[in-house]
Amino acid sequence: MKALIIDDERLARKELAKLLEEHPSIEVIGEAMNADEAEKLIEELNPDLLFLDIQMPGRSGFQLLESLDTVPWVIFTTAFDQFALKAFEVNALDYLLKPVQPERLSEAVHKVFEKEKSKAGRIHDKKLGLEDQVFVKDGERCWFVSLANVRLFESDGNYIKVYFDNNKPMIHKSLNALDEKLDERAFFRANRKHIINLGWVEGIEAWFNGGLMVRLRGGDKVEISRRQASKFKEMMSL
Repeated sequence: MKALIIDDERLARKELAKLLEEHPSIEVIGEAMNADEAEKLIEELNPDLLFLDIQMPGRSGFQLLESLDTVPWVIFTTAFDQFALKAFEVNALDYLLKPVQPERLSEAVHKVFEKEKSKAGRIHDKKLGLEDQVFVKDGERCWFVSLANVRLFESDGNYIKVYFDNNKPMIHKSLNALDEKLDERAFFRANRKHIINLGWVEGIEAWFNGGLMVRLRGGDKVEISRRQASKFKEMMSL
């Protein structure tokens, strides 16, 4: 499993890397001293796991996660315990206080591989594709919708807006959880706020900073982030 260590303290990075030598299943592929460096490395190296400090110069660890389209597994490493609740709200696997103790690190690494096993098991489960229908309830209104007719999912806080026909009902779900359930051959995570139905793509144009702008049938426009643009081009090319 490929991991990045993100911490503004050089000695903390060195100490954690040394401890991780006892866990050969974890390969440290890079280190970053702030969120900006980390974001570039995440884009270039596509790690499976982040060992992430919270308080750093510039953006915090939480702000780094908010900027990512897809988030790897996260283990927070910090000298402060007051952020623990928020850490688990963003689905961190563990929260290690510095100085990191070897036994706590072992527990955290075990959690990572348990999660990976669980995820691998879910991959064999049937994912939702264009031929499937889903039940959507928003207040007193209900729909039984074919996913082939859903052109766009849009994150809005703790809810997702579902675009089909002239309707945009809201469901209480995270975009990350939905992304795991949808067939990637039919639906694409365009950025941290949107999943698009590939069958509804009508036009594509180059956009700022290496991204793309996609136009869907019906007129909706969605920006594909620079991080996701290369994956999109690969999927949509012969």
